[in-house]
Amino acid sequence: MIVDQMIQFVKQMSGKLNAGPYTSLSNQTDPGKIAYMRELQREMKRKDILEVPFGELKVVVFDLETTGFYPYKGDHILSIGAVKMEGDHVIDNKTFYSPVHCETAPSQEIQQLTGLTEDVLFNADPIHDVLKNFYQFIKTDPLVAHHANHEKVFMKHAAWRALKMNFQHRIIDTSFLTRIVEPEAGLVTLDQCCAHYGIEIADRHHALHDALATAQLWAENIRLIQALGFKNLKDVYAHLAAK
Repeated sequence: MIVDQMIQFVKQMSGKLNAGPYTSLSNQTDPGKIAYMRELQREMKRKDILEVPFGELKVVVFDLETTGFYPYKGDHILSIGAVKMEGDHVIDNKTFYSPVHCETAPSQEIQQLTGLTEDVLFNADPIHDVLKNFYQFIKTDPLVAHHANHEKVFMKHAAWRALKMNFQHRIIDTSFLTRIVEPEAGLVTLDQCCAHYGIEIADRHHALHDALATAQLWAENIRLIQALGFKNLKDVYAHLAAK
């Protein structure tokens, strides 16, 4: 009896020690939802956006707040914010925002920076639910982000850990256009870009507000790139490849 109790205790402790924001989430995933997301991925492979005119190009601009910069060293997503666009038009009523459940509170510095308190994160939806809802929001649209590699690395890590799926959405960095339309401006950070274009950010380091500011930045770039004679992403890729 005592041996059985000790074995059970070890199992429970092992589960707690291995627990994390992405632990055992695939076991809680609705198979129907997973099938839907896999169909989205198949549809993305058939979808060619390179020749879509900029004025008709549909994208989802998004932003992540995270605990740090290195998901493979334990950092994870705290919130996701996104807004839909068509051409240079921000569709204000098509937005997505969700904090992500966190068992262990991030540092006080991160809480103050993002406004995401321990209470908010503890009561938020788990990452697998947030990702499923995000997939349903973005569907097959390409994604746009500022410093997109940060978002790409975290989305790949979270999608695999939480859903056992590869993250296959195309993510376009805003600098992809900025370095053509403003080659001498030396714009790097979102704050620098927004100051340059006169874009206000209502609440910096809030995922949705940062996504809305990035969407306005993308809109400015779309207007400027078209004025330079570029019709679609294919034209931009060809230009950059030739440099």
